[in-house]
Amino acid sequence: MAEGDGTPGDGLEAEVRALREELAHLRRHRLVVLYQSVPRILFFRFLSGMAVGLGTVIGATVLLSVIVWAFSQIEFVPIIGEWAAEVARAMAEGLEADR
Repeated sequence: MAEGDGTPGDGLEAEVRALREELAHLRRHRLVVLYQSVPRILFFRFLSGMAVGLGTVIGATVLLSVIVWAFSQIEFVPIIGEWAAEVARAMAEGLEADR
């Protein structure tokens, strides 16, 4: 089959050729090259897990401390205000005991 002679296989050959070129281009992509090594995959997954875990801990700590502080400032709701004040007092005592 000569190229461009109008046979039905011309379109198929051109599509296969284009597909091969696209696959060759994809194989050279940085992400594909990066993920062809199992130790690299494990290393990057470990690092991303550590980052997510650290972010979760820091975020929860900040959020919880803001909530407890806000509750300790509420004096007009007797149950919540007293409970939050007691929690804040216990945390302050714990910090002083660590010193």
